[in-house]
Amino acid sequence: MAAQNSTSEISPCNDTSTTTSPASPRSESRPPVSLQQPSNKKGSSKSSKMFRRFRSVFRSFPIITPVCKIPINLHGHDSHIHGGTRMTGTLFGYRKARVNLAIQENSKCLPILILELAINTGKLLQDMGLGLVRIALECEKRPSEKIKILEEPIWTLYCNGKKSGYGVKRDPTDEDLMVMQTLHPISMGAGVIPAEATENPDGELTYMRAHFERVVHSRDSETYYMMNPDGNSGPELSIFFVRVG
Repeated sequence: MAAQNSTSEISPCNDTSTTTSPASPRSESRPPVSLQQPSNKKGSSKSSKMFRRFRSVFRSFPIITPVCKIPINLHGHDSHIHGGTRMTGTLFGYRKARVNLAIQENSKCLPILILELAINTGKLLQDMGLGLVRIALECEKRPSEKIKILEEPIWTLYCNGKKSGYGVKRDPTDEDLMVMQTLHPISMGAGVIPAEATENPDGELTYMRAHFERVVHSRDSETYYMMNPDGNSGPELSIFFVRVG
């Protein structure tokens, strides 16, 4: 998927620049982070302490490679999701490590969501090249806690119907922000971000960025549909956030 210029971005961040190849995020030449605040930026969740403790345990678990072979029929699916809001979504991570999902209002904004998923980065990108992948993130509804769905700290993760571990929301790290800064000229594309001079045992830092249509079904359900740039077929990736109970 080649990088393309952004043609329709959310106005709060005034996305007007053109696409260029990402620069190396090496420490000696890292640019300052110039990403803008999203229009709906809120304070940190009250659950931050809990998910930080959970994340330390989560990182010790082995990666469970999902089986993404369930046939899904999208015949007749409209490639534009009517009523949705266009966002920028980025899957990134070291090829042999867990994949991260970043959601931004557009490529010039700070992320409104960073999720670390218990799926191998290289395997997920490979599966997406073979056909549609559906990721479902499910958590328990707690009526006593009224927080927005994207502020939930921990999710049970399913890939094409197969339980595949957990997804954990986290605050952006310095490395996350540098990845977003490096990719900020890119509206849509996939590739490898040049790494430090030392070789990483987890392989190359890869990314895939695309427009997503965000559809809010209710306060307990949202879906993000990745849109193909050619506009001729349905999404290669759909991500469902659901609170149940």
